[in-house]
Amino acid sequence: MSLETWLAFFVACWLISLSPGAGAISCMAAGLRYGFRRALWNILGLIGGIMFVLLVVVIGLGALLAASTLAFAIVKWIGVAYLVWLGIQQWRAPAFTVDAQAAKRALGASPRELAVRGFLVNATNPKGILFMLAVLPQFVDPARPQALQYAICGLSLAVTDLVVMSGYTLFAARVLVVLREPHHVRLLNRAFGGLFVAAGAALATFKRAG
Repeated sequence: MSLETWLAFFVACWLISLSPGAGAISCMAAGLRYGFRRALWNILGLIGGIMFVLLVVVIGLGALLAASTLAFAIVKWIGVAYLVWLGIQQWRAPAFTVDAQAAKRALGASPRELAVRGFLVNATNPKGILFMLAVLPQFVDPARPQALQYAICGLSLAVTDLVVMSGYTLFAARVLVVLREPHHVRLLNRAFGGLFVAAGAALATFKRAG
């Protein structure tokens, strides 16, 4: 992979990460509910999900998913159900305000649970797999070692996603500081819950090209 090709891919990574989606919603919801430091585990899970999608594409399962209507439908509806479930959980989340005791009570999810939650958001999204399948090969030089190029692409995706998702999470966590009334937090919980459900509904309408 030449430097010019990598720079083009790096720009694409930023555009992909910055585009609003289920990952951004997940980060803001986690930042709102758990604070920035604990919500970092959600970000690590999201990045793990991206790496999983990359691995799926590299070993050829992405082509199978793109070709098989049944496989695509199974993954898609798992993703839809999971996003809707997250929306319901966020909608029903307790309206804790940001003070020391409330923060302790709000930290119900363990780091492992947050990481798994983030991982599943990206790993169960067939749009990501099909996008990676369509875009990634354009930046890989078939005449050069494939493994190294895919590793560079994966690292580039991970770095940009870490920065962007940290920004989304930090923004939501900082918003918490000004929310002193439970009804404000409840409204935000329901707003993010509705966004999760909307993301699931959008995924439900997604169809394979061709």
